[in-house]
This record gives sequence, C-alpha cells and structure tokens, in this order.
Amino acid sequence: MDAPAIHKRRWWILGTLVLSLIIVVLDTSILNVALKTIQAELGASQSQLEWAIAAYILTFAGLLLMWGILGDRMGRRRILILGFVLFGLASLASAYATSPAQLIAARAFLGVGGAAVMPTTLSIISAVFDPAERPKAIGIWAASVGFGVAVGPITGGALLERFWWGSVFLINVPIVLLGLVAIMTIVPESRDPNPGRLDPVGVLLSMAGLVLVIFGIIAGGQHADWLRPVVWTTMLLGVALLAIFVWYESRSDHPAIDVRLFRDPRLRSAVLSIGTAFFALIGGLFITSFYVQIVRGYSPLEAGLLFLPMAVAQTLSAFGSAALVTRYGARTVSVTGLLLISATFIGFLGLGVDTPIWYLETLFFVQGAGTALVIPPATEVIMAALPREKAGAGAALGNVMRHVGGGLGVAVLGSVLSTHYRTAMDPWLAALADPVRAVAGESIGGTFAVAGLFDDNTAAALRERSLEAFVDAMHLAALGAALITLFGLFAVLRWMPPSTAATLASGRADPKPGGDPLTANAKNANQ
Repeated sequence: MDAPAIHKRRWWILGTLVLSLIIVVLDTSILNVALKTIQAELGASQSQLEWAIAAYILTFAGLLLMWGILGDRMGRRRILILGFVLFGLASLASAYATSPAQLIAARAFLGVGGAAVMPTTLSIISAVFDPAERPKAIGIWAASVGFGVAVGPITGGALLERFWWGSVFLINVPIVLLGLVAIMTIVPESRDPNPGRLDPVGVLLSMAGLVLVIFGIIAGGQHADWLRPVVWTTMLLGVALLAIFVWYESRSDHPAIDVRLFRDPRLRSAVLSIGTAFFALIGGLFITSFYVQIVRGYSPLEAGLLFLPMAVAQTLSAFGSAALVTRYGARTVSVTGLLLISATFIGFLGLGVDTPIWYLETLFFVQGAGTALVIPPATEVIMAALPREKAGAGAALGNVMRHVGGGLGVAVLGSVLSTHYRTAMDPWLAALADPVRAVAGESIGGTFAVAGLFDDNTAAALRERSLEAFVDAMHLAALGAALITLFGLFAVLRWMPPSTAATLASGRADPKPGGDPLTANAKNANQ
C-alpha cells in the first residue's frame, strides 16, 4: 500500500488502533469489581488478588520494549496481530482458571500479549500521521488509555450482573476477533529499516527486580510484619537487581530502556508525572473496589456504574487538554491535574461507612479529570523533548512508567491497607486458631467469611469492627497516594518547561528525507 493511500485512511487506522488499545488497557482495571466474587469462589487471599492484578501489569511493562524492537524487525502489523492472538488465548485461560495460582499465571500471560499491542499502536500512529496532526492523534491515543482504565470496572460490573466472574475475561475474545479482522483489513505493514537490537539481559534484570520488590511489598502487607527476613531480603535483592539494571543499561549500546534519557529534565518530569498519576489511579481503583462492594454493599454492576463519573471526566478532560496546553502551557495543565488527583485522595479521608454516595461520585469525577489532564500533555512533552531519532525511546519509557506506576500502586496501597487492617483487627481475632486468624486478619473479605462461624451477635460486632478498621486503613492508603502524587507534582514544577511550544523549540530534529515512508517521521516507540 502506498503512502498517500495510507494517509487518506489515517483516521480509520487510528480508530482501529484505539480499539486495539482500549481492550488491552481495559484489563488493567476490569478485574477490580470482580475481586469480591473471585475471593469467595476461588478462595483467594487479598495478597493473591493483588498479584492477579500486578502480574498483568508487570509482564506488560517488562516486555513492552522487546515487543517494540521485534515489531521494528518483523513488521509492526505482524506483531500487533500476534499480540492480539496471544491476548485472546490468555483471556480464555483466565476465564476458566480454577485456582488463584492459575489465575495469576494466566494474567501474566495476558500481559505478554498486551505488551505486544501497545507499542506497535503508537509506532503506527507516528508513521501514518504527519508532524502537524501527530499531537492530536497522540492525544486521542492517550485519552483512550485513561478511558480504558476508567470503563474497566463498569464493563466488569455489567458482565458480573448476569454471568460468572470469568466473563470479565471471556468478553475479550469476540472483541479480539473483530480487532484482528480490522487490523488485517485497514492497518498497513511497516518496519524500521534500521531496527534496534534486542536486550534480553536488560529485560530479565528489570522484570526480576520489579517482581522481587513488589513481592516483598505484598508480603509485608500480608503478614503486617516488615521485619520478616522474606520481606526485607526480597526487597533488597530486587532493589539491587534494579541498580544493576540501571548500571548495565547506561553502558549498553542497545539498551532495553535508555536510562540516559533521564538526564533530560523535561522528559524526567513528564515520565514521573505519568508514573505517579497511574500509581494513584490503579492503586485507588483497587482499594475503592472493596469499599463500594463490601463496606457500602453495592452489587458488581452498581459498583461499576459508580466509576462512570471517572470515565466521563477522563474523556471530556482528555479531549480538551490540547486546547488547555496551547493556552496555558503543559506545566500548568499537568500541575493542575496532579493537584486534582491529590485533592481527591485527601477527600477520601472524609469517606465513612455511611457517607452520602454523591460525595464519592464527586471524588471519582475529579480524579478522572485530573488524570486526563496529566497524560496527554506529559506524553506530548516526552515526544517533543528529544530529537526525532530518540522520540520513540522516550515514548516507550513513558509507557513503561505508566504500568510500573500502576503495579506499584496496587502493591503499595494494598499493603498499607492490609498492614493497618490486620493491626486493627488483631485484638478482635486473638482467640481464633492461627490459620483462621490469618485468613480473617488479612482482608475485610476474609473477616466477613470467618464471621459466619460465630453466633449472630458476635458476628455482627465483628463485621461492624471490620468495617471501621477497613475505612481507617483506606484513609491511610489514600493519604499515601496523595503524598506520592505530590511528589510527581514537585517533579513537574521543578523540571517541566512551561509550554509544549517551548519544548518543541528546544530541538526535536526534522525527519530525515528518504527511507520507508511509514517510518521516516518517527522511530518505533521502543527503539
């Protein structure tokens, strides 16, 4: 297919790529409203639920770069199709898992397929849109990421209203089939004439380090004991591997992640703002899913619909963010978004067992608007901060930080929740046998299950105390999310330029003439 024909169909291509991306990103959050049901039907602990979410995010983040380079070599459409096939097969495996361990493994496999989709979508967008239209296309692409995360709980709740918990994964299969037909019909093939080299050592070091750090964080929350050798030794080993990863990548001529890009303060601020925003978004979805279903007693569908204001705000704010950046500058818009996110979590401190639900809905709307104000300007700053030949690597770094931030958000906020909850409930559970006490103390779902073993009065008192303990623990986790978001805000104030125009003027090189017309404008997002 020749370049002019491709450009005439560029908006159809974008629509196909956005559909592909939304279904992949949807699985970052769709599981949240099914957590209560899975906990009951598969006998999963809260730590296993955290791993079911984190396993997808971690494999997704760890393999983004490798898949991007393979797309350069083998053809981006080919890798996009392969990723969709793997994603569909993993969705089937997730839907029919019969144990928490099987679900975690299937979710990790799901991340392998998802990681092949995201970088190729951005690469193809960069190839088929000229520089004048590319910011708008990237804005739509970025908006679809936030929208997919926000509508995940709504979709999951609607499915759980009529079907079993596996339907939240099975729904992927027909959409994958539709996407495959659209990709093969509309999306052109392209590859980089000078593809990067694979870096398996870097990929393994980064994934092993992140898995060990998150394992330690989740284990610390599970046992409410951060001095256990398995907790601190695992975390130290993970940090050591990540340090080795940074050292190795800084000296490699073909790094999986070019850590030297962090020397540019503009890119540093944009990447950190994305990471902290998704830390708060994904971690917040995890803790509030338990709140709305167990503490407030909403059904999965009702719980999913409670997240509708977040999805609406994500969409409206994302599409308007480009105009806001043009008028006020990327830094002002990003700071505003991070302030809104932080204010949302401070607002969570006002949530109680019987707080009017409109209060929570308002917080969700503000959080969605804030997240949408961070992602598009930050993505454009990343793409604009570097010379054309490095822009793809910067975009890949942003994608990785998006998912690393989300995985850490689930692990850290979930562990804070577990630690405080167990500490508050220990006096009430002291008389129970050790195995039962461990189950009851780890999560509010476990406590509710164990309460059925007692007489009605004792069970009612235990449930009432567990609700109070959970709300207190949620307040502490929300405060942590607010502080992390403020850290991202500080990075933006310190390093982000006041406007996208200023960033562009600082020197992103024009594309070189000649070469593959589909790749002359931009490198792969994971070069």
